[in-house]
Order: sequence, then structure tokens, then C-alpha cells
Amino acid sequence: MSMNIVNRFLFADSRSGYPRSFILLLLFGCLVLSISCTSEKPPQSSAGDFHFSELPTRWDEALPMGNGMVGALVWKDEDRLRFSLDRADLWDLREVKELKEITFDWVDQQVKRNDYEPVQQLGDAPYNQYPYPTKIQAAALEFDTEKWGPAKQAQLRVKPAITEVAWEQGPVLQTFVHAEQPVGWFRFKGVPEDFKPSLEVPEYFTEHDGPNAEAGQQQSHRLADLSYEQGSVVEEGNTITYTQPGHDMSYQVIVSWENDGNTCEGVWSITSKYSNDLQVERAEDIALQALSEGYESSKASHMKWWNQYWARSDLQVPDTLLQKQWEREMYKFGSAARPGAPPISLQAVWTADNGSLPPWKGDYHHDLNTQLSYWPGYSGNHLELTRSYTDWLWSIREESREYTRWYFESDGLNVPGVSTLTGQPMGGWIQYAMSPTTSAWLGQHFYWQWTYGQDEQFLKEQAYPYLHEVAVYLEDVTHMEDGVRTLQLSSSPEMHDNSIDAWFDELTNYDLALMKNAFGMAAELAGELGKRKERERWQMRRSELPDLATNDETGLLVAPGEPLEYSHRHFSHLISIHPLGLLDPAHGEQEEQLIEKSLEHLAQIGSDNWVGYSFSWQANLYARAGNGGKAAEALRIFASNFVSSNSFHVNGDQKGGQYSNLTYRPFTLEGNFAFAAGLQEMLLQSNTGVIEIFPAIPGDWEDVGFDQLRAQGAFLVSAEMEKGKVSDIHIRSEKGGLLQVANPFDSQAVKVMKMNSDSESFQEVESKWENSILSIQTNPNDEVKLLHPNN
Repeated sequence: MSMNIVNRFLFADSRSGYPRSFILLLLFGCLVLSISCTSEKPPQSSAGDFHFSELPTRWDEALPMGNGMVGALVWKDEDRLRFSLDRADLWDLREVKELKEITFDWVDQQVKRNDYEPVQQLGDAPYNQYPYPTKIQAAALEFDTEKWGPAKQAQLRVKPAITEVAWEQGPVLQTFVHAEQPVGWFRFKGVPEDFKPSLEVPEYFTEHDGPNAEAGQQQSHRLADLSYEQGSVVEEGNTITYTQPGHDMSYQVIVSWENDGNTCEGVWSITSKYSNDLQVERAEDIALQALSEGYESSKASHMKWWNQYWARSDLQVPDTLLQKQWEREMYKFGSAARPGAPPISLQAVWTADNGSLPPWKGDYHHDLNTQLSYWPGYSGNHLELTRSYTDWLWSIREESREYTRWYFESDGLNVPGVSTLTGQPMGGWIQYAMSPTTSAWLGQHFYWQWTYGQDEQFLKEQAYPYLHEVAVYLEDVTHMEDGVRTLQLSSSPEMHDNSIDAWFDELTNYDLALMKNAFGMAAELAGELGKRKERERWQMRRSELPDLATNDETGLLVAPGEPLEYSHRHFSHLISIHPLGLLDPAHGEQEEQLIEKSLEHLAQIGSDNWVGYSFSWQANLYARAGNGGKAAEALRIFASNFVSSNSFHVNGDQKGGQYSNLTYRPFTLEGNFAFAAGLQEMLLQSNTGVIEIFPAIPGDWEDVGFDQLRAQGAFLVSAEMEKGKVSDIHIRSEKGGLLQVANPFDSQAVKVMKMNSDSESFQEVESKWENSILSIQTNPNDEVKLLHPNN
């Protein structure tokens, strides 16, 4: 209610005929109405919300919260409520010295001698022998809830990112990890005045008798194998502080609370310090600042961020399982990625809380895992979050150059396929952990960040400079042989696992496709910047590469003369279809048939040895092929069989092997995020430069829609289908340029409306269709509507 209305009531003239008591009563009612209208509205329920009748009893089924830097898992450990706390940059960064003893040329010599055991002893054995380098967990908060009876309800609402738990005896909890601050909040109501948290610390220092059985499915190391000194825990009043020294680093966890005899309200925070950190904000200062802000104020700013996040894009599909899973994936994406935070690792901010190292040490796997994790951010219109990945890759350039110089003895830039927080190699199966083409795949994220956003400064200062260094390296590490450019050794993740047979003396389709794409991207971006000679240089290097290896029966091969003959989790031989888009049905019948044949062969081999991300990737492949029915089926299998009750991708088939013989449950995130990208790919594609709307919709999907998905060229697209027919399309051009749209209507008599920044309404404009493609020149912030002729 505006102040002039208030004043009119307060200073009402007695001649108005209304008693002052009536005026005051009316004023009070208006004030109440005003407050209710202007305060933060409670968020609506969402299909992706988690509802449990009792608290989860495993860490990998817990309710997940996070903000890219810190995270928490809420679950029940025996009779205590447990918050497993994590911070993304907690790493033991000890070096694997054995790796410095090998070079790519030496590996090539050992392969040619048929003597591969020395390579495995230096390149792979240390990964399992040493517990380091590794991601480490922080600590856990615990609350004694035994007297409250079992929890009768536990829920996580994904839109406000808030977890709530209610117990049979009356107490209730509300908790969240703040969207922008490295803190978590908790508020218990209906608790006694002596109720308080305790801080449970990891056993980095305890002797043990053997490997952890649960951890043995990936590695047998416990946290105690890191042999740290015991950290200190200090409790003073209503504050507990835990300081843990590690190798060349330390971290601090703090929890502080207040209890008025009914409500216990508190905050926790985690800070890290490495030897080269000059000044680090103390966890105590962060917690005190949060407490001074207060619970309600902090929650309001937290919810504001999440409201803005969800407003960036949305979609609606009639398959309730897929709708629910997509919302949960995008919730996790918003919880795991943030500007200024480390990129998404295998488990992001949800490191295992079971006394062991996380699966695969929680590292950065760049032969699939990190790449897939960012797929949904581009078309999902979250470029501010995908930028965190390229920012990190940019920040480790010098480490990448040094690695390239000593291992590949080449100029330019490559990146270890398995790396630490600081970009150092960790070893493992070095065919992939030290692959010669890793940076070629990573370079695509710089390309996507540019082409989806059209940020000229990013193009000039990061995208092309990074791809230029990648292209220089690929030019240097390859050589001409029999008239074509090739590598001395080639591989294809993770064909033939860690055997000598995993090395090929001819280019695999994986390495070949990545190099073709990298040179092509470098040429395109050089052209964008007017660097004619560099564009011609990279075009020439691309033209020197051979054609992809194919045959008439199985389509794309692993390598010349080698079809994929057994079920395999990684579709590296099909990377040219997706995500690279070198092959596309839009390129003509020949490529369309090659894609169909390749996907048919993949299905014929079967999914016996697939993991969850295989089905997510398969959905993206089917979407690119225009097969919406098969894409949706693959997504349903993923969501039904390969996720835990909290939606975490746990790799193996959790229903006893219905679709895979692998039934283990190591948690990693790439399958989750590839799922979200797959559903978006069914609704919108733009990889060819032409926007395709509803390119891969199952035949029985009649009512579908999406809002503000992002297309390459910096176009924001919204569209709706009703009763099987596209009704209207709205496109906003952020940066201007040529807008090309494939006609999704059942007629070419489409009404085209356009509004620019100088006008106040849409005006009909002439439209011209060529081969069912509409082309419109746009200026920045132009808006275009395409309307069905019957509307």
C-alpha cells in the first residue's frame, strides 16, 4: 500500500462521516494485505520435490544441498540426524612422482616392443597404490534425535532448495545451504533448551585392520591411509571449531548456534587454506557474519537466487517420470556449479561419508565425466554456471602447458584425462588418463560458451586463444604418414580397458573426430576474429586428416578394421555424432543412414556392460538422429534403474540387472546431467546453425512446451505444442544476427511477427521459406513470434 493512501487514512477529515476507529481498523486491514502481497511468496510444489516417509539411512541416498563450493547430505546414521559436510576444494595434492618418468614417445616404444608391464607399473599402479592425490571430505554435524521417535516426513523442495524434516514427537527442522555464501543454516523448532549439535570429524588418523569393503568396488583406501595428524576440536559456549591439517593444506569447520528453549538455530561453514594462500577468510568470521544477518534474511536472499535460477528456463513434458528427473537434475546442477568455485568433479560437493576415499578419488575425469556434467547448462540457459568450467580450464593453462611439454614433448596445450584440482595428472589407465586428445574435447566447451552466448570479449580473450593452443599442440603431436596426418599411438575410451590392445597404431574414430573438430573450431573462431592466415592454417590441418572409419554393416567403427563387437559403457567411437555433431541427419541421406546404422548396431550388441551414463548418452544420440521414442525410452531406463532414491546416478543397475550386468553403486554425477541435456535435446537443437524446435518428440507426446531454452547464436527460444500441433514460438535475439528456424508447423503459411527495442508492439513482417527454413536478420534484443496460421 502506497504512503499517500496511508496518509489519507491517518489524516482523514472528521467531516468524512467515518468514525476514526473504523478508519484505523480499515488501515490495519490494508497494512496486513500489503504485507501479504509484498513478502516472499511461499514456493509452489514441484514435480521434482523429494518426499520421504522416513529419513534415508545411507549417505548416497541422503537429501543433497549445495552451492558449488560447499554442500551437505542430510540423512540418519543410527539414531542420530547427520549432515555430511563438504567443500569442493578440499584436496590432498601430493604428486605422483612415477608419472614424471614416462613420456608418450617411451610408451610408444614399449607398445612396439610388446612390453607393456613397465608402462602399467609407472602409469597405472600408483593410482591404486597411493591414497593420494584425492578429494577428501570435511566433517559431519550430528543431532541426537533418538527421543523424538522416527521421522514421519522428510522432504527437499527443489525450487527454494530447502530441506524439511518432521518427527513423530513434534520437533521440526528446516535447513538449507545458502545459494551464494559458504554457509549452511539449520532451524529446529520444538526442542529442549539443552539441544545442540555435535561435530563428528573424519578418522584421518585411526589405525585399521584392512580395506573398507564398501569402498573396495573402486579402491580399498580409507581416509586413515592419508596419515594426517589428528585435528583439533574446540568447543566454547555455543560454538564448535574443528581444524584439520592435511598435506600442504588445512581446513576449518565451524558450527555456531543459539537455543531459546524452543528453537535451536545455527549456521555452519568450512574454509580451506593451502601453503600459497596469503590470506583466507576464517570460518569463524563467515559464521559470525551469517548469524548477524539472521536466519530469515539469509533464507530470503537464498531463495531469491534460486527463484532467478529457475526463471532462466523451464520445460513441460507429459512423461511424469522424465519431468521429475529433469527438475531434480537441474536442481543438482544449480547446486554443483557456481562462478568462482571449482568445476564439477565426480561427486561435486557430496563427497562420500563412509570413512573411505570417494569413488575414483573424487577426481576430474576428462574422458567423459566432466564434459557430460556441463551439457545441460548450454541449452538450459545457464551460461553463468558453465563458465565456471572454462574459467577453471583457463586458470590451469600453465600446468597444462608444462604437462604437454614433459609428457608429449610438444608445444601448445593438452590436459591430463584424469587430473587433480590444480590440473596435475593422477595416472590410471594412461591410454585415457593421459590421452593425446583430451584438450580437443575440452576445447569444445570454450566453443560452446562462445557460440551459445556470442560474448565478443570471451571470444577474443579466452575462446580462440585456448583453441589456438590446442590446435598448435595437435599440429605438433601429429605427423604426416602415407599422405595423411596421424598420431603415433591412438586410443578410444575405454576400449580394451588397460591392456596393450587399448593402443591402436591407426587413428581411432574417437581421436580422429576430436582432432577434426578441434581444427574446425579453431578455424571458425580465427575467421570470426578476422585472422585469415590462421583460419587457413587450421583448415589445412583438418583437411590432412583421414575420413572416419566405417563399414556397410555396423556403421562407425572403433578404428579401421575394428567394429565394436561387445557391449561397452563408453560410446567413444560415436563421438562424431554427439556431442561433436560432425555427422548429422541434416547433412544429407548418406550421413543419416550412417547414423541410423551405427545406432542400430549399438542396440544389437546390447547393454549388458553399460552403466547409467550410457543410457543418458544414448538418449542424446537418438535425439540427434530424430528418434524421440528411442530417446525417451533410454531416459526412462536411466531414471528407473540407474539412480538412487535421492536421484544420484549410481552407475550400476539397481533393479538386479534388468538392463546391465553391472549392479554396483558408485555415485558419480555425469549420468544425471547428461540426462537433463538429453531431454532438452529432444525439444531444441541448433548444432547445425539452424534452430530445430521439437526435433525428437515421441509420437504420443501431444502437449509439450519449453520456455527460454538457449540456441547457438544467443537466441532464447520458447515454444508450445498443443494436441500434437505446434501453436506458437517466441524467440529473443540477445546479440542480433541471422536467425534460421526449421519449420515445425504443418504449413508454410506461418505468420511472422517481429518487435525491436524501438517499438512497443509486434509487427507482421514478410517471411521467406527456403527448403522449409525461415531466415530473418535480427538486431540485438529483437523479438520474433512465429504463429500457426490458424491462430
